Amino acid sequence: MATVSFTQNLKRHVDCPTVEAEGTTVAEVLAAVFTGNPRLRGYIVDERGVLRRHMVIFVDGEQLKDRERLSDAVQPRSAIYVMQALSGG
Repeated sequence: MATVSFTQNLKRHVDCPTVEAEGTTVAEVLAAVFTGNPRLRGYIVDERGVLRRHMVIFVDGEQLKDRERLSDAVQPRSAIYVMQALSGG
């Protein structure tokens, strides 16, 4: 199972401890996470399932490439990090 971790700034808004979830793509893994924590869904993806503009996901240290379908591959022992993107100047 992949390990999914969330940054502290996201945890201020919704309870989201580190979890393990099954899936072969980011979309599948997140769907499993959202099943156990439905409130988290709205913070990470929009109503179409597209990654929100202010969110960033890394899989095994590589930034997510497919922000729309979340089709990036996930290995059984992958580490997925979900965080809010920083912006401003």
